[in-house]
Amino acid sequence: GCKFDQGIESMKKILAAFAVLLIVIAGGLLAQNYFKTQNIFQIQKNSKATINNNAFQLIVVNTPKEMEIGLSETTSLPQDKGMLFLFKSPGYHSFWMKNMKIPIDIIFINKDKIVTIFSKVNPPSNESPTIYRPDEPSDKVLEINSGLSEKYDFKKGDKVVLENI
Repeated sequence: GCKFDQGIESMKKILAAFAVLLIVIAGGLLAQNYFKTQNIFQIQKNSKATINNNAFQLIVVNTPKEMEIGLSETTSLPQDKGMLFLFKSPGYHSFWMKNMKIPIDIIFINKDKIVTIFSKVNPPSNESPTIYRPDEPSDKVLEINSGLSEKYDFKKGDKVVLENI
């Protein structure tokens, strides 16, 4: 029975080492995901949008992958932060709330003026999310915290001043 007991002890050590490895990997993935969502706004070069004297620090996205992800991995959005989507040319660019966890306002902008606002847009509750399209072509979209468009009385035609984009 001596060899058998040594085999069980070896197996216990291997399983314990494997469990520790799994915990380290899981912790690393959780930390990576945490930092991805929490530090999303610390990687920009002081990009800013100002509408009616209300300024928002921005994360600017312009690649298809960044646009696809958008704010979907974000679990909270500070009042003075936003995401700006830059398009190569004006068009009827469509947005939806797939995988979103928080409600937002979606502001469509062409050149430097607001063309359409969707306020208090909630994450989808079913399998077919609503598609949001502007009334007119837009070349930028600003996503901000839900309800701020109404709170700050943003309207179609309001000027949007962008800095460090």
